[in-house]
Amino acid sequence: MNTNTYPSFQVLICDDDDSFLRSISFAIERYCGINNIIQCNDSREVLGKLNDGDIRVVLLDLNMPHISGDELIAQITELHPHISVLIISGINQVEAAVKCIKLGAYGYHVKTEDPERLSNSIMQVIRYQELNLENQAMRGYLLENQTSLHPAFSKIISVNHQMHSVFNYIESISNSQQPILITGESGVGKELIARAIHETSSCSGELVCVNVAGLDDNLFSDTLFGHKKGAFTGAEQARKGMIERASGGILFLDEIGDLNLASQVKLLRLLQEGEYYPVGSDTPKRINAHIIAATHQNLLTKKENGEFRNDLYYRLKIHHVNIPPLRERKQDIALLLEHFLTLAAQEFNKPLANIPKELLILLENYAFPGNIRELRAMAFDAMSTHQSGDLSMKAFESVRSAVPTLDIQAQLSKPLFESSSTLPTLKQAAELLVAEAMKRANSNQSLAAQLLGISQPALSKRLKKGQPES
Repeated sequence: MNTNTYPSFQVLICDDDDSFLRSISFAIERYCGINNIIQCNDSREVLGKLNDGDIRVVLLDLNMPHISGDELIAQITELHPHISVLIISGINQVEAAVKCIKLGAYGYHVKTEDPERLSNSIMQVIRYQELNLENQAMRGYLLENQTSLHPAFSKIISVNHQMHSVFNYIESISNSQQPILITGESGVGKELIARAIHETSSCSGELVCVNVAGLDDNLFSDTLFGHKKGAFTGAEQARKGMIERASGGILFLDEIGDLNLASQVKLLRLLQEGEYYPVGSDTPKRINAHIIAATHQNLLTKKENGEFRNDLYYRLKIHHVNIPPLRERKQDIALLLEHFLTLAAQEFNKPLANIPKELLILLENYAFPGNIRELRAMAFDAMSTHQSGDLSMKAFESVRSAVPTLDIQAQLSKPLFESSSTLPTLKQAAELLVAEAMKRANSNQSLAAQLLGISQPALSKRLKKGQPES
């Protein structure tokens, strides 16, 4: 006999019909494995049970003596806003359903519905609450672990273990005299990492940032090294370069992968000799700044193609910090989205939006080619048209349409099966795909169908076929 309870929180079912209480409890345990259930046949007892128990999901009958279901919705929403309420009524009326949803109900179902469909809807509510609890735990973990990290990392929102390994590595190398190379896709926050390195170091000078992409050799020299008066036409005054401005601090060279070969020679000499010549000057100056470089490009590939100097590559890569893309940091998505929505709400002077129930699941299945920068843009764009209540899913239509897209070449590059193993049949492979899609979509059939590239009814049909005979 299985004594484990699921979910970790309690589900309260209130209906004045004892036979329905028994049947719905049996149905959701059979189809969903939900057995952490409290039954109640008197609506007057509901609020008391909510105060006493760890209840996060409530199933209510609409028409009950003493206190009706719609009256209870309003009270629960006001007193316990974290609780999700589902109405299960014997009346199939659109007006009643609309009224309940407006009052704050998660959904409206009729008692005569197919038990499996009703159970799937209840399971969605359970998954939603589990996500909320998981996000709360992550926020607690983040706060707890940030206290043991250097304050410089407080601006980088992450509970990802790879990122925390990066933080620890940065603390160990921040005072090194050797160059540091930061790599990662566009939008992962390489400049934030450079600022964290600066703040964790003992440098007394400032962090000076230079984007070298698009700089020709002359402009690169003038920007970094400066020039003396009369060095060229129009040079009426001597000008300090960025290296001198960064004296005692850190010079951050962003997009180093775009640096032309002529400028690469000058940068290499700067790193090797520790000195440079301002444009038009015969007197060398010593560099008194640490060097951090960053790129979204694959420098190893550029080196092998002759587009990046071999010696400069190894000079820059003495300390290497690689930032994982957002798609590998899925547990950070909820935290970052909430952070950006809060910033956007403040900027637009609007009430903070509620995150829709399906949005986090949708975003966790999205590849995020633009990484954190893309998520920030999404949040600000969504808040710009937001009025009140839940955030509109219309702002994320591009995500919804992109979710089913798979990188076929990337998939083919990985072996799906061991060469010595027996291949599954087509039927078994299809069942495995369906199971994996449902897992990734947290049992949300609509999103799972998108991942598989089929319609929701087609997926529902496959799921029914896969169920054992009762």
